[in-house]
Amino acid sequence: MTFSELLHNRIDLTHIPFTDRGTRLMLFRRENELFIRLAERWEKIQSRTGHYRLRPPILKEFAFLDDEGQPMPFEVESYPHLTQIHTAKGTFDFVFTDTETMLMRMPTGSHTIQFTAQGERGQIGRRGGDLHGFRNIAYTTNAKLTSNEMSLLPEEWYKVKVGVEVERGNVFLLNITPRLGFNRSIPDPQHEIDAAYNRWEQWFKVVPSVKKEYRTQYDYAWWVMRAGLLSQRFYFTREALSPSKIHYVGVWQWDQFFHALAFRHVDTRLAEDQLRIVLDHQRADGMLPDAIHDEGLVTHLTLPVEADVTKPPLASWAALKVFEISQHHDFLEEVYEPLSHWHDWWITHNSDNEGLCEYHHPFSSGLDDSPLWDAGMPVTAPDLNTYMCVQQESLAQMADLIGRPEDAVRFRDLAKQTAQNMLKSLWDEKREMFMAKHNGEFIPVVSLFSLLPLWTGQLPEKIQNCLLNHLIDPNLFWTQYPLATVSINDPSFDAMQMWRGPSWMNINYLFVEALKRIGKPELETKLRRDTLATIMQQRDIYEYYNPLTGERPPKAAPIFGWTSAVFIDLAIQESQVAKG
Repeated sequence: MTFSELLHNRIDLTHIPFTDRGTRLMLFRRENELFIRLAERWEKIQSRTGHYRLRPPILKEFAFLDDEGQPMPFEVESYPHLTQIHTAKGTFDFVFTDTETMLMRMPTGSHTIQFTAQGERGQIGRRGGDLHGFRNIAYTTNAKLTSNEMSLLPEEWYKVKVGVEVERGNVFLLNITPRLGFNRSIPDPQHEIDAAYNRWEQWFKVVPSVKKEYRTQYDYAWWVMRAGLLSQRFYFTREALSPSKIHYVGVWQWDQFFHALAFRHVDTRLAEDQLRIVLDHQRADGMLPDAIHDEGLVTHLTLPVEADVTKPPLASWAALKVFEISQHHDFLEEVYEPLSHWHDWWITHNSDNEGLCEYHHPFSSGLDDSPLWDAGMPVTAPDLNTYMCVQQESLAQMADLIGRPEDAVRFRDLAKQTAQNMLKSLWDEKREMFMAKHNGEFIPVVSLFSLLPLWTGQLPEKIQNCLLNHLIDPNLFWTQYPLATVSINDPSFDAMQMWRGPSWMNINYLFVEALKRIGKPELETKLRRDTLATIMQQRDIYEYYNPLTGERPPKAAPIFGWTSAVFIDLAIQESQVAKG
């Protein structure tokens, strides 16, 4: 059985769109109609078009009409490379020919196709028609046109109705683009289907093998990692993975670092580019942007407070993770200086009065709605300073590898000092864990991030054991579907609300790393297996999970990148352990 066949019908068009590497087009269904959404933000005209998650599709109500002029019922059959729409008049095959073009091979006979599309002006031609607006749309066919109608609707929408007499090999081509020029060349449909199949098969052929029990979700995770990639365009200086094409359009800094964990196993250049796209937009003062989308960057927000916004400093750790497999010393030479500059930005612009760093905006933590920020900003947090410690150690290791021993000594000394400063300032003897501070006072929220300093590997044994006892306590964090991000007995715990309780698999990954570092192999193995089991509970792969039931909270994004990446890397780890 081929890899593509293993994913037969995983793409249902209702919850999971038909899409492909690089494209911003996503094909969905609604009852007996299809529609196309764009993975684009359109910040410059958002006041007119609406937020990208809420605005209507650019092309909708795409239907195959019966003899009475009504949309025909259909069934969907899907593979990664091909979606087939089975109707009473035959099967229509959809395939991507490039990042902006979708080809539909039509069955022989007479057919009528109808759709509504967004445009400021439109016109028909001898082979189809085109609409022009913020995005331009062309439809083209090599079938005999028996009718071709375009009528203007309110609010810059057009209704298109096309009649065709189809012979074998005839197609209907849809090109949706920001460019002035259209792609209207008609290729051989079977060649395009075969080419798409071969691209997907080649992707799957190079992935490492894993234990059979992980295979089904593992293959789907690799589909997410390829299908979610967006092509280079405007501010997208590299091909990069969007966290979720449906819910998060663009790239977010720390998502890219987790995405690289998976990509390093199949394409180290692609893995490196997940870091490069962030470093390409580094500010002069060293700050890295929170997010990047086609039309710009997210570096400053006014809500819930006004401040610069970035993400936790994990880039150096991620660079070394990629280097473990690539062994590209040239990559380390390339990124060392910008990553050092990034480190210095944290020290220069975010230091508190006790030798630690603080968050000035909640979103800079990545834990957007955590109860840790309810008391206000800034917050000196144990998670941030753990990341700083790991970053300093990572920079020291990079400095050794590229022949800068003095830098290595300096960064290792800084890492030791950061750990000592956390012990001095953030350790709460009463609660026996590290606590975040606001205005010099402990914030009385018991969160999983109070235990993250385990990852530093620099804690006294007594303190380490206290943190471990809290970590494995099923009444605190180690639930049936671990790890709860807020203690389940904390008043602010909410199993369904983002960072107020749900389990996030990327955070589990960091604790797997921590347990490995401090020499707790049994706990490391258990958490790795529990994490894999949690992700396998659902057919799709989600942003976060209810820690008590394993279900998807209603706002958790589907086809999620870093959860897929973490599943892939942990499944490989577990399979390598099994091989001995």
